Amino acid sequence: MTQKHQVQVRRAYDDPAHNDGTRILVDRMWPRGVSKDKAELDDWLKELAPSSDLRKWYSHDPDKFEEFSRRYRDELKDDYHAAALEQLKEYAKKGKLTLITASKRDDISDATVLKQVLDRK
Repeated sequence: MTQKHQVQVRRAYDDPAHNDGTRILVDRMWPRGVSKDKAELDDWLKELAPSSDLRKWYSHDPDKFEEFSRRYRDELKDDYHAAALEQLKEYAKKGKLTLITASKRDDISDATVLKQVLDRK
């Protein structure tokens, strides 16, 4: 039996924790007001972010999260997102992974959808 990877989602504005493992920023834009030193990131996979059109349509409306999740999963299958998603999967195979987002609500963010994809939900 293989060990299941551990993936969590955290906000970029939260202080890094000693047990975060590999920290990957998954937003297209750098979080406003966060220094690179404070972020303590291992990588920035901005290619994983949803398209501008999808992001604008969604506007972090909780009522649209289910449809956003479906559309975003479809986007993740295209060539632009595929290589970055494979890179993220490689990080997940190596141990604990923390997906970092600047979203106000990380529970309805693109990082949450990525966690679900990695967890195969």
